[in-house]
Amino acid sequence: MKRRDFFRSTAFLGLASIFGSDKIRAIGATEMAVAQSPDLVAVMGGEPEDMLEKALKEMGGIKKFVKKGQKVVIKPNIGWDRTPELAGNTNPKLIKKLTELCLKEAGAKEVIVFDHTCDNWQKTYKNSGIQDAVESAGGKMVPGNDQSMYKEHEFPKGIKLKKALVHQAILDCDVWFNVPVLKNHGGSKMTISMKNLMGIVWDRQFFHSNDLHQCIADSCTIDKKPALNIVDAYRVVKTNGPQGRSASDVAVLKTLLISPDFVAVDTAAVKFFNQVQAQKLEDVKHIFNGQDLKIGTTNLDAINIKKIKI
Repeated sequence: MKRRDFFRSTAFLGLASIFGSDKIRAIGATEMAVAQSPDLVAVMGGEPEDMLEKALKEMGGIKKFVKKGQKVVIKPNIGWDRTPELAGNTNPKLIKKLTELCLKEAGAKEVIVFDHTCDNWQKTYKNSGIQDAVESAGGKMVPGNDQSMYKEHEFPKGIKLKKALVHQAILDCDVWFNVPVLKNHGGSKMTISMKNLMGIVWDRQFFHSNDLHQCIADSCTIDKKPALNIVDAYRVVKTNGPQGRSASDVAVLKTLLISPDFVAVDTAAVKFFNQVQAQKLEDVKHIFNGQDLKIGTTNLDAINIKKIKI
């Protein structure tokens, strides 16, 4: 079996082990209509654009979340000066499609995309492929490299993080989407949807100095939550994250997980990640801290999940 096919086969079995094989269906298969939108959708086997469309359709469509004339923000992970093949950042094809859907299908007034990058923001935006993807779709890239772009915001439900400077784009928009890539991480063990919120604040060092896992969870108590958390697992960094050193650190799994629930989608993502690299869920402490703060659940059996195999 080829290495690529092995990972895809393993990923499929991983989805089955997480949610149960009886929940897997092929597109076009006969099934009973479900009146209620699922709490979480898992899609596997397609290109980023196709999987996003399938997932959003199950969630009620992009117009359910974006209204005509609204200002939209998309917050990917664009932390590192890496090409798409190294999976250090969110897949540009996914961001391009989401931008197009917001503008052309939902009629958004504007779509802004940004991140508080770790590497040089200009190189990172360019080499990640995200800048070209967004601009070709009609969206706008804005930087996050200057403190003047941030405004103090309170987190009254936070334990360690009580206030922080939050990027003005988040505070000023009508709706925003959190679109991380699934990756191994040395400090937080995993970086998924919850940790992606570190890119909306200015002083990330505060997190590292004041209980990283608790601060990550605290940031997710923000009153202006993302409409959806869209986890890109098309390519994942399985080792040497969060940047990845070479192609050998990357597994191609062609999967997308989507949910408004930070905790549930990150729980599912860690369990899925386990199929290619061992990672104990209990070691990703911010997930359980988030559950304690009542921002979501780790009990996947308690939520309505839709699983799609393309």
